[in-house]
Amino acid sequence: MSLKKVKIAIDAMGGENSPKKIFEGINISLKKNPNNFFYLYGKKDILEKDLSSYSLVKKNSEIINTKDVILDDESPLTAAKRGNESSMWKCIECQKENNADISLSAGNTGALLVISRLILKTLDGISKPALAGLWPNVKGMNIVLDLGANIECDKKNLIDFTCMGSALSKSLFDNKNPRVALLNVGLEENKGNEILKEAFLELKKDKLNNFEFSGYIEGNQIMDGNVDVIVTDGFTGNIALKTAEGTANFITKNIKKSLNIISILISYYGLKKFKEKLDPRKYNGAILLGLQGPVVKSHGSTDSIGFAHSINMCNKIVESNLIEKIKSNLNTIKS
Repeated sequence: MSLKKVKIAIDAMGGENSPKKIFEGINISLKKNPNNFFYLYGKKDILEKDLSSYSLVKKNSEIINTKDVILDDESPLTAAKRGNESSMWKCIECQKENNADISLSAGNTGALLVISRLILKTLDGISKPALAGLWPNVKGMNIVLDLGANIECDKKNLIDFTCMGSALSKSLFDNKNPRVALLNVGLEENKGNEILKEAFLELKKDKLNNFEFSGYIEGNQIMDGNVDVIVTDGFTGNIALKTAEGTANFITKNIKKSLNIISILISYYGLKKFKEKLDPRKYNGAILLGLQGPVVKSHGSTDSIGFAHSINMCNKIVESNLIEKIKSNLNTIKS
C-alpha cells in the first residue's frame, strides 16, 4: 500500500468507454493505493455526470475542464498543432506545472508521444524517447523496449534504451542488477545488422555496476525469463508485441474448442491459471521513457481492471523515483 500521496494527471476522455472505465479503474486502484489523488482532464459536464456514481473517486479527485479531445484516428502532427486545449495536452501540461507526479492516458498513442515530447522535453543526452512495456515470461515479467516509438534507431539509441530499461526494471521490480539483452536473429556476435553489432560491442566492453549485459537474445527466448530487459528498435519491437498478443488471443480463444466437456472439467484450475497468466489487463500500461517527466500509455481498448493496473504502475514509477534512476544509469555510461 502506498504511503506517499501520488498525484496522477489523467486524460479522462481518451480510449474506449471513457470516462466510465476510468472512474471504475480509479475506484479499484484506490483500494490498493488510498493516498492517490487524481487530476481529471476532460469536458466537465460529461465528467461530473458520470463521477456522481463514484463517491470515493470524487473525494480523491479534481475535474479540470478542457475544450477539446484528441481523436483516436487523428494524426500525431495534426493533434500537436491544434490540440493545446485538449484533455491529453492539459493532462501532460499538469506535470510541467508541478501539479502532478505522472501522466496517464488511454488515448491516441502517436499523439501522446508527440505531445509529451513537446511539453516535457527529453532528458539531457537522450535524443529519442522509447516506449517500454511489460511482457510475461515463465519466471515473472520482462520489460521490452522500444515498442513502436522509433522505427529506426542507431547505436546510441539502443544503448540509451538499455540504460532506461534497466532503470525501469529496478523501479517496478526492485531489481538491483537487471540482466539486459539485445533482440537479434541469432546469438553469435557476427549476427545482425551493423547497428546491433556496434551496440553489442559497446555494451560488452563496459563493465557497469547498474545492470548486467547478457548479449543477444532471439525471439523464441523472450518468454524464457533468463533476462529482465530486452532492447530493440521500435519496428521490430512492435511487430514482436503484436505477434505475441495475437498468439495469446488465438490460444485462449481456441483452447476450449479443442477439449471436450470432461477434459475441461478435469483441467479447469489449470486452464484458469493459464488464462490468468496471459490476461493482457495485468500487463496494461506502456511507459514513455527518456522525458523529463514520466508518462504512461494505457491500452485504449482495455477495461476498468486493465486501467487500474496502469494506475498501480504509475504508483511504482513515482515511488521508486524512476527519472533519477535513469539519470544515474546515463551518467554511468557517460563516465
